[in-house]
Amino acid sequence: MEKGDIFKFVGLIAFFAIMVLICLLIWPYVADIFEPGGIDRVIADVRGAGPVGFLILLGLQFLQIVVAFIPGEVVQIAAGMLYGPWLGALIILLGCVVSSAFIFALVHKLGAPFVQSMVPTKYLDKFRAFEKTGKLNIVVFILFLIPGLPKDTFTYLVPLTDMNMRTFLLLSNIGRIPGILVSTYAADGLIDGRFAESAILFAVAAVIAVLGIVFQKRIMKFLEMRSHRDK
Repeated sequence: MEKGDIFKFVGLIAFFAIMVLICLLIWPYVADIFEPGGIDRVIADVRGAGPVGFLILLGLQFLQIVVAFIPGEVVQIAAGMLYGPWLGALIILLGCVVSSAFIFALVHKLGAPFVQSMVPTKYLDKFRAFEKTGKLNIVVFILFLIPGLPKDTFTYLVPLTDMNMRTFLLLSNIGRIPGILVSTYAADGLIDGRFAESAILFAVAAVIAVLGIVFQKRIMKFLEMRSHRDK
């Protein structure tokens, strides 16, 4: 076995070991949510845990983006309920930056075969086409701004282009901010009793997200056409 293959194998094992550790740390809190009165207990426990509570939420956000099996809105709502709209959004954004940087570095070390084993790569050719037209930066920002698009998949694919980490972290996470703020603000409204306001915000966000899911292929096609037209 070549040194490169050994490095990739060890890196992959380490990656999954980290994921298992995070799952073990946060599982007691996740499981308690489904018990009677569990939500109130979890909120009280996490708020009373001080820095540990922040680390738990950061770990959950990290897990959500890296493993990509937990809907992002679930973690954002939890942050809003636990820490309010602004601090909750800040924690989520910090988690997004850390996890995105981790994935970017991991993809650069382990390469395309690792990405192919983690996420669908059907959009990879489109990202490379955007790169050739010089429109990759604006496209990445727009894709992370629109709710409902597979941002976690994009996080694995963009590092396979020539975009550097600093640019990617800046564009992708600025694009995430509006959606994060809407989720944390609406979730805080549930705790404060602003049920009608929260319901409206969640409904609007859900409609936009559904539209993003339904029309994601058309959105990619539109961006592709515009990038070639403006070349």
